[in-house]
Amino acid sequence: MRNVPLRLVVVDDHVLFRRGLVGLLNDMAEFKVVGEAGNGREALTVIQAEQPDLVLLDVNMPDMDGIQTVEALRKVRLPLHILMLTISQHEEDLMSAIRMGADGYLLKNTEPEDLRRSILRVAEGEGALSPEVTGTVMRALARQSEVSDQQKLSDRELEVLACLADGLTTSQIASRLFISENTVKTHVRHILEKLEASNRTEAVSKAIQLGMIQKT
Repeated sequence: MRNVPLRLVVVDDHVLFRRGLVGLLNDMAEFKVVGEAGNGREALTVIQAEQPDLVLLDVNMPDMDGIQTVEALRKVRLPLHILMLTISQHEEDLMSAIRMGADGYLLKNTEPEDLRRSILRVAEGEGALSPEVTGTVMRALARQSEVSDQQKLSDRELEVLACLADGLTTSQIASRLFISENTVKTHVRHILEKLEASNRTEAVSKAIQLGMIQKT
């Protein structure tokens, strides 16, 4: 049980929302807002100066967005927790924030009491997610697990797969990779088995969907 309020910094480019949030948090006995900023670059300066316990951070901001700010904060290894508070439900924003080191991801429609509890949980080292984005996280993790399973492809098989994506024939792949055509056919067979694909086109399509190769 803490005897002193958690020191918070609020980062959001919408001034009215930010000031309203600051007022709301300062009315809660557990918190004390020690700084605020309108973008990530300002936030880094404020956070370095104030050394807060936790940062509430928007995603979409000018100059330096929330994802870039999380990355920058984790690189300097400051001992603080980061809780995203945003309107964005885009999977890319959500998963990028988590990958960069955010401790939680809440939407701005969160009720004040839920926000209070989430901040306290994050400050104790737990995670916090809005119910609306939980499904997105689960689906993304499931896909990553699937990718992990499929990435049992060897380095050579991945090279052959990339050649298939380029539309090369067996003989062209053999020439590019300096291997025999029979070896190419063996690699292709293994690729089809591992990706559970019936033909080369389906294998390439699955690989693109799984993020194993980039769409050209």
